[in-house]
Amino acid sequence: MGRLIRVAVANRPRLIRELVLATIGDQPDIEIVAEIQDEAEILAVVEKTAPEFLIIGLDTPERRPALCDALLRRYPDMKIVAVASERNYTAFYWASLDIHSTDLESSEMGILNALRSKASDGNAVASTTRLV
Repeated sequence: MGRLIRVAVANRPRLIRELVLATIGDQPDIEIVAEIQDEAEILAVVEKTAPEFLIIGLDTPERRPALCDALLRRYPDMKIVAVASERNYTAFYWASLDIHSTDLESSEMGILNALRSKASDGNAVASTTRLV
């Protein structure tokens, strides 16, 4: 098997975090490097564990959290998947010369496809995916 995709999960509320962990935790090509329960700890945990992806909760589907901007400026090689329970919405954020985003389909397959495709192609343009 090739290298593992390193993922940190920091969703709130707890139920969403647990659903995300249940979705990706048993995948043979994904390694959960951190489960972050307190949003105030995200920066320190990212710095310590160096995940390739961070999965976070998204409060407002229409607006990228300021945390994403701060993290992507500091760690431009990391990618962020933001999941909002409201309206079953998921977005994917990445950085190149600027911060970009695309909507993802809110399903298990959508999140797994985003993790796998973006892990293999660095900061290439993201494709839209649907999650069930």
